[in-house]
Amino acid sequence: MPDAAPLESALLRRLRFSAATAAFQVEGARRADGRDRSIWDDFVETPDRVRDGSTAEPGPDSYHRFYEDVALLAGLGVDQYRFSISWVRVLADGAPNLRGIAYYDRLVDALLGAGVTPAPTLYHWDLPSALEAEGGWLNRATAEHFAEYVEVVAAALGDRVRHWYTINEPVSTTLQGYAIGELAPGRTLLFDSLPTVHHQLLAHGLAVPILRAHGAERIGIVNNHTQVLPASADPADQQAAYLYDLIHNRVFADPVLLGRYPDLEPLGVTMPVHDGDLALISAPCEVYGVNYYNPTTVAACEGPVPFEVVPTPGAPTTGFGPLWPIVPEALTAFLVDAHERYGAALPPIAIAENGASFPEPAHTEERLDDDARISYLRGHVAAVREAIRAGVRVDEYTVWSLLDNFEWAEGFTQRFGLVHVDMDTGRRTPKASYSWYRALIEEARA
Repeated sequence: MPDAAPLESALLRRLRFSAATAAFQVEGARRADGRDRSIWDDFVETPDRVRDGSTAEPGPDSYHRFYEDVALLAGLGVDQYRFSISWVRVLADGAPNLRGIAYYDRLVDALLGAGVTPAPTLYHWDLPSALEAEGGWLNRATAEHFAEYVEVVAAALGDRVRHWYTINEPVSTTLQGYAIGELAPGRTLLFDSLPTVHHQLLAHGLAVPILRAHGAERIGIVNNHTQVLPASADPADQQAAYLYDLIHNRVFADPVLLGRYPDLEPLGVTMPVHDGDLALISAPCEVYGVNYYNPTTVAACEGPVPFEVVPTPGAPTTGFGPLWPIVPEALTAFLVDAHERYGAALPPIAIAENGASFPEPAHTEERLDDDARISYLRGHVAAVREAIRAGVRVDEYTVWSLLDNFEWAEGFTQRFGLVHVDMDTGRRTPKASYSWYRALIEEARA
């Protein structure tokens, strides 16, 4: 197993270490406790949407096996657990579902009992189907419904939960869910999808004062970010990279951090902003969440979308293939660029997801020696260290994922876990990367 040291523990000592999952990906129990339907239930039941035809059921079945997962977290020695709360388990037909809420009560209490801080994410893509039928995130009213849901969750858990994330990866919902249809709800609106950006950010803004009223001490949104690289020095590729950075990074970060949208005229887009929206969206928070997996190389192309993502020359790749290059130093570059771009407006950063999928067997009787994952994680922890050395305030590093899980449209074909899960039996088997991460945390605390 690759050695955890030396990664200069003095520079990493400031970090909270965490691992993450998301409700739809690990809970299973779709028909338990009165849970309602989400857009992901609809998506997976549509033929040919999910690569292997799987439906996330039962998957890791964390709904019934969460005590095992809490024990795994305690064994890692992590400071906190970033999990998500299922909107459709908490509300059914728009009303509080006490049986669903009770599941999260049990989970929070188990985490606290194990010395692990709960850090829930309130939205990780499981929009109620009934709201999608009314326009989903294209409809401003969805943000208002989200605020009602947040009130229910905060009232139930706010006496024990002090750390919250609001919206996870709005860029994925907008671009993959509404623009090109790769993810739920599977719509193909191209640039007409962009109002969903504003309504998701508004949902974040509406959630913050509700969480504050229930005792929250640390709140942040989580954006998926990437370092954008032009395919060449050609001005057309440079412009394509600029536009991709605009639509993937800046349109999500600028309103939260600066209280304004970047100039979207090159895309022919006007956001549906009402008076007071941007003040809500940009209300100060204690943390800014960054999910980071890879840089993105972009080239110009013809057609309604003037850019395309292309392979990054010379870079190894993860199990997702040529568009998921492994370039740890690009994480350092992104963090330094953000620090320079946003200055004092940028709160401390949490790396809220970072990880890699590689080909692995569905079943195993022994620990998997996942050296490729260890190398990926080690390189990216070192990239965080270099960003800290350059003056960037990073307070948290989170591995995606604690468990092998349902990887959305890829089904069970992509495995990100520190812990192998047999999806037939639910058996959990820690991989070599689990031991590596535990050793890293111990070294950082030494």
